[in-house]
Order: sequence, then C-alpha cells, then structure tokens
Amino acid sequence: MGNTESVVVQKRLARFRPEERPLIEGVFERLQGDGGSGKVLTLESFKSSMDTLASDSMIKRVYRAACCVESGAGTATVTGSGKAITAATSGVSREQLVVFLADLLRGTAEERAPLVLAMSQEGAGNSEVVTREQVSQFLQDVLSSVVKILVSRERLRGWKLDRMGDVSMGVKLLAEQMCSELKASERGTCDVCSLEDWVFRVSQVAAYLELLVSEGLAVVLPNRPPLTLLPACLEAPWSKLKCLLDLPTLMFLAPQLPDSYSAPWRLLFTTQLHGESFSRMVAGLSKRGPTLLLIRDTRGHVFGAFASHAWEVKPQFQGDSRCFLFSVYPRLRVYTATGYNQHFMYLNQNQQTMPNGLGMGGQHGYFGLWLDSDFGRGHSRARPKCTTYGSPQLSADEEFTLDYAEVWAVGKPPAPEEGEEGRGKRSVLDMDPEVQAMMEMAGKTLHSQGLREPEEDED
Repeated sequence: MGNTESVVVQKRLARFRPEERPLIEGVFERLQGDGGSGKVLTLESFKSSMDTLASDSMIKRVYRAACCVESGAGTATVTGSGKAITAATSGVSREQLVVFLADLLRGTAEERAPLVLAMSQEGAGNSEVVTREQVSQFLQDVLSSVVKILVSRERLRGWKLDRMGDVSMGVKLLAEQMCSELKASERGTCDVCSLEDWVFRVSQVAAYLELLVSEGLAVVLPNRPPLTLLPACLEAPWSKLKCLLDLPTLMFLAPQLPDSYSAPWRLLFTTQLHGESFSRMVAGLSKRGPTLLLIRDTRGHVFGAFASHAWEVKPQFQGDSRCFLFSVYPRLRVYTATGYNQHFMYLNQNQQTMPNGLGMGGQHGYFGLWLDSDFGRGHSRARPKCTTYGSPQLSADEEFTLDYAEVWAVGKPPAPEEGEEGRGKRSVLDMDPEVQAMMEMAGKTLHSQGLREPEEDED
C-alpha cells in the first residue's frame, strides 16, 4: 500500500501485531486472485472465498458492508444519498477492506454498529435505520453460517448434528433471543446508536461476526486460536440417542455456566434410554457434580435448570446463586436466582427440589420448577402463597405432564469419598444404598396415601 495509504488505514493496522499486519494487507491480493477486477474486489471475489461456509445472502451482506466503508472518514457509514449503492456497484478497494477487517476483528461497538446496519439492510438499501425483523433475518444468516463453519471445520467437539434437535428452529430461537436485547424506537426501528448499544451489551454479535469473517475470508492470525463455541461432549451413546439440545441452543446455554464449569458434558440420564423412573434419574445424577436438566412436556414446551453443586440426599439446602432456570421452546431465555432466599437446590425424602425449586412433592413455597417423585408430573411456577411473584412459567401448563427428560453432567465430578476409589465407573442403573433407601421409603409413603401403585420392577 506504500505511502498512498491513508492515516485512517495506518491507525487501523496499528491494532494488529507487526507479524499480523502483512496477513491483513495480503487478504486483498488473495481475494483479487479469486475474481477481482482492477483495483477493487467484486462480489465474485467474496463468493469464491466464502461460498462453502455461508449462504449467498450472507455473502452479499458481508460484501455490501465492506462496500459501505468510508476509509477516508475513518468509519463505516451508510449515507442517505445513494452512495452505498454506487459503492456496491464499483466494488471494494484495498483501503476499504483493511478498515472493514480491522473494525470487525478488532473494532469497538461504535465501529461495528454501522457495519451491522449495512448487513441488516435488504438488497442495496441505503436507509439510516433498520427494523427489528431485518436485524433478526441478519442474525439468522449469521448463525446458520456459524453452524456451517463448526460442521465443515470439524469443531463439533464430540456432538453429533444428526442426533440433535432441529438446527433451523434453534437458529430462529437464538436470533429472537438476541434481538430481545435490542432497544428499538416506538416505531420498531433501530438506528446506529441503538445498534451500538446492542453490540456493546450482546457480545455474541461481535464473536459470531469475527468467526464468520476470519473463516470466510481465511484471515488466520497467529497466536489467536479459533473461538470455542461448544463444550466438549463425552460418554454419549449417539447411536441410540436423540437429544433435546440443538447446536444454537448449546451455543447459548454453555456461556451461561460459571467459568469454572468447563469440563466436558456427559450424559447421565435420559428417559429414552433409561425409562420413566425417578429413582433411576436420582441414581444417575447423585454425586456427579454440576448438572443441567432438560425437560419436554406433553405440549411440546422445552425447559430446564442448572444445578451448581453435586446432588446429595440430605435435608440441608445446597447450591448457590449460580443456579438458574431456563426455557428453550417456544422462547429461549435464562432466569437467574431471585435472591429472595437461599433455597437453591435440595434433595431429600419430603422435599426433593432442584434449582430454586425443581422438586418432587415439596410442601413449602418454591420458585420456578419441580418434579414429583411420581414420575411424569411437575409444576413450573411459584405457588400463589409464595412471595416470589412474577416467577416464570416454563411449561405450557402450570401443572404439566412430562414427556421426555435428560440430565447432563456439566462440571468436574466431586472427588470420591473414602472407600469409593475401587468402585470403578458407575452405571446410571447403579443405585447408591442411601438413595435406594430414600426412594423405597418415598414410594411406600405415596402408596400408603393412595397416590401411587407399587412398581413390580422398581430398581
């Protein structure tokens, strides 16, 4: 670029390390060899580099944003004078590409917001605002491309796409969740200022765009490993399993877990493989470290809870404020602890309850979610007498019927107690004597009250 490059470009290059700058400057020549024309890059140049990793509409969005960069002004802008349309016709210059890459890969929310505005517009529009629906469509394009990159680059980390939930539905739900954080005007439109605030608060927007551009345009910077968007998965019997999770939902839930819980996820229990047995579920999750429970009710709603501590059969309350409830379908949301009390998770004979109240047969007020030891029944809201007013109803009906459940260990298991070292690896069907005694007593109590028939084949 020599002495003719602008001060703005020099400042953008200064954000990269000396060994990275030639790589950023070299992207233009490489793309030009894939279909460039003269001193600018055409849409065909971007398609040649990105066509296996992104949809045609997403490639056009990236190209349009690069065309709209005003390198002389130092920012990416979309004017109302039709300049964006003219730029898109003429192509992307070397300086525009450098500023575009610097702003997306190392920029601030203020610098990224105009690019998001340009990518959210339909066609070659040049409006100074976009609607929430346009932003949602842009996000769906981005998320679909991110999933495509994870698959093609073999970064699924043990997860099996064909044995998981519907990716297209997960993309729509995650896009809607991210858009829910967008503060639109009364008319439902978003300008650069509102997009800047959104990009600043919702860090996934920048992360997903960085992955898309760095992979799509092959901008491989040394000492900067690829973003890790999925936790590793171990010990899942994929040949027999069809799990509730899909990749976008997993990309959303994994960052919600505390940083210390970065261990591989392990499947502990699923009704598909282990049957509708509460005692088997308790045996599967007892003393296995932090866990994530997913439930689908008979009306199709999917929801669950994260337990921050290992489950143990004892009357004392366990867990801490890191416990949370969440919904997956029809809306993707996380509900953190209310702080009303310290009743985060407990599991004992009379009150067997998960985060802030996921329990079985509890008699006191509780928040959010519980399961009955008579497997199949549940409740997903605070009782009216409880002061946690406004707690979320996760299921379709307040009193729901369970259709499917699975439990994942998502943290490091606790150290084995003295005398347990020689036990070896436990099966989900193995029952701790303590848990067995508790469950037998609970079953007898329910039977004596006429609430449950004895099970001939109970564990």
